[in-house]
Amino acid sequence: MQFIYHLHSGQEHLFVEGEVYNYTFKVRRHKRGEEIAFRNLQDGFLYFYKIEEISRREARLTLVHKKYKEVLPKRFFHLLWCVIDPKTIEKTLPMLNELGVSKISFIYCARSQKNFKLRLEKLQKILINSCQQCGRSRLMELEVIKNIDEVMQKYDNIVLIDFCQEKLTLHNIDTIQRVLIGPEGGLEQEERKRFTKVLGLDTSMILRSESAAVSVSVINLLKGW
Repeated sequence: MQFIYHLHSGQEHLFVEGEVYNYTFKVRRHKRGEEIAFRNLQDGFLYFYKIEEISRREARLTLVHKKYKEVLPKRFFHLLWCVIDPKTIEKTLPMLNELGVSKISFIYCARSQKNFKLRLEKLQKILINSCQQCGRSRLMELEVIKNIDEVMQKYDNIVLIDFCQEKLTLHNIDTIQRVLIGPEGGLEQEERKRFTKVLGLDTSMILRSESAAVSVSVINLLKGW
């Protein structure tokens, strides 16, 4: 664990309770007098607090010093991902966070099951836990878009990842910042026609939607090395 998230990190005194208290003092078993690193995932600072008092349900900490240390993706990369089973999204999200995806737009396309409802608060909590593990200093941006038409109105220069002879590679991804991944079964033909740029992945196998999302994120990460 690289740090602990607390919304009010940066204030002179920090009061810890609830889930953060349980994790800090019952799981990690920190003691009075120790220093702990906190982030608010908003300003790029690591805040170091000394534990002053610990009660049965709450602890009071005092700010000792702070250090500016941004840990961010090396380049902006926007994943537009057609909605699939939320449980699959929740399992995949930490990997995409660690791989440096800057933003994810979840889209309800024709083949997305409309009964799949995304809970952004739950997804943000998953991202917070992931950031604490991998050290990322700011939260990934998330949004939900109701259909492909709205996507085309809101964004341009979108590359559709689909079956195509021309492939997404380390050589061409540096010119790409925004890719769209379809749902299980892919986009319908009328939706596919909306995209002027289509690239495939260099594999003969059919990937699941989440596997394709991870694959393009890995290619983007490798390009930043």
